[in-house]
Amino acid sequence: MAIKKQFVKTKPVCKVTFSVDAKEANGVAVVGDFNNWDPKAGELGKLKNGTFKGTFDIDKDASYEFKYVIDGAFVNEPEADSFQFNAFAGSENSVLAL
Repeated sequence: MAIKKQFVKTKPVCKVTFSVDAKEANGVAVVGDFNNWDPKAGELGKLKNGTFKGTFDIDKDASYEFKYVIDGAFVNEPEADSFQFNAFAGSENSVLAL
């Protein structure tokens, strides 16, 4: 799993690319504060090598809690900027700081 950030100088957004190596998975999405935890809005496309990847424009100068949904299971990003306990989920969420 990996996150790549590309800040856009002319817009108040950051292009964030999420990559998840999940060769055996049928579907992967990224859900979080930036897309109202909607798996449809965060679907990642599967590449030929089995990696799921997607790029999203996310407002910068903020922090967002997020997780991956891999075949229905919620998974944290091990390389997240930090982790935040979420009482609603009863567990830690990954944090993306832009």
